[in-house]
Parts: sequence; C-alpha cells; structure tokens
Amino acid sequence: MRIGEIAALVGVTPRAVRHYHRLGLLPEPVRRANGYREYDIRDAVLLARIRRLAELGLGLDEVGDVLADDAGRELVEVLEELDADLGRQETVIRERRARLAGLLDEARAGRLNAEGPFSAELTGLFAGIGEVPASPTAAMDREMLGLLDTVTPDEERARLIGAMREMAETPGARERLHDVYARLDALAGADPGDPRVAEAGQALAACLPDAVVAQLGDEGLPEGRVTDAFLGVFSAAQTAAVRHALRLVRERAA
Repeated sequence: MRIGEIAALVGVTPRAVRHYHRLGLLPEPVRRANGYREYDIRDAVLLARIRRLAELGLGLDEVGDVLADDAGRELVEVLEELDADLGRQETVIRERRARLAGLLDEARAGRLNAEGPFSAELTGLFAGIGEVPASPTAAMDREMLGLLDTVTPDEERARLIGAMREMAETPGARERLHDVYARLDALAGADPGDPRVAEAGQALAACLPDAVVAQLGDEGLPEGRVTDAFLGVFSAAQTAAVRHALRLVRERAA
C-alpha cells in the first residue's frame, strides 16, 4: 500500500502519517526501488491503534508511551490518568458554565457592564453603584477593580468586594462616591501641596470601608512594582490624596 492508501484505509490523512513517522510513533516502512514507501497490514494495524488512542484524548507523547515496549506504563494506567484529567476538565467546564449563566442573565436584563465580563461579586457591586457621571477617575477605578477581579483569589475577592458593596448600599453612598470622583478629577493637573488634596483624601476615606485596606501595611499601600503600577495612573496630587485617604482609614480602624 502507498501512503495515500493506508491513510484512506485507516481514516487519517497522509500528512498525519508523515507526522507519526517524524515522532517515531509509526516506523518508516521499507521503500521500493522507485523511492515510494510500501506499507503492509501490520503498519495499518499500528496506525489504527494510534488513531484510536488519539481519539480517546491522549496526547501523542502519551500514545508513544503506550506503544513503547519499555515505557513502564500499562495502558490501564494511562487511561485512568486520562479519565481523572477529563474529570477535572468537566468540573472546570461546569463552573464556567455556571458563571456564564449568571452573566447571560445580567446581559439579558441590561445590567452587564460593558468592560466585563466580571465576577458575580463585582457585577453586583457595579449594579449597586449604578451609572456614574463621565469621569476619568471613575473609568480608571472600574478598570482597576476589573484587574483585581481577575488576579485576586476567590475568597479574598469576595470579601473585599462584599465590603465595598455593603458600603455602596449605605444611604447617600452613591452621591459621596460621585463627589470623590469629581474631586480627584479636579486634581489631575494640581500641585501635591494643593489644599484640595487633603479634602479629596478625606472624602475618599469616608467612602472606603475598613475591610478594603485591612490587609495593607502600616504605612498604607506597600511599596513595590504593583503599587507603583497602581499609583502610576494617577497624577502626583491624586496619588497624594489616595495615600492620605489610606492613612486616615488606618487611623480610623486603629
């Protein structure tokens, strides 16, 4: 049989057969005088087994382990490992579908934030805050919350966002938050010594729950690349206001 014939017989492509040759899964057959490969029934049996193993979900390196006489792994061991891996994938898929179902409900109700999708906790927080006036600081705030939503461990994220949502649901919270955004926007080109810095810091501190900064260092935000990146989006005066707010919250919590 030529390569096209054995490929058609087993139900794979000639390209796949050549790939299996390169990987050493399928030994190269003898060649005729004209240079064409000549396959026999034993090659077809082996190629069919490679196809069946691959269709089970084994990677080609695992297929090689099964086929190799000295691999040290029995087929049942490889299949049990594959079954466990598929079980883990099923769990992840179920969790993702559950989250997607919640997002679909929010989207159909017109409550899904345009920058999302976010976690259910952050989506709920944004819903509680509602629409905010056009504000560079507000947009930046949502972007940073979206980043934290992605990189923060689930338990910590739920606790922090829960505290912020509780704050957002207190009477007058929305108006106070809008006032903070306006104050910070006004500091974009100001000097750090501007008296409005302290006023903006006090307004921001009044909006921040103690739990939001409970894990920060004694001096507020810890120094480091993450902090530099966070504060790097603010002007010098805005940064001074944020640090002042964190100091006030620390003192209040103490």
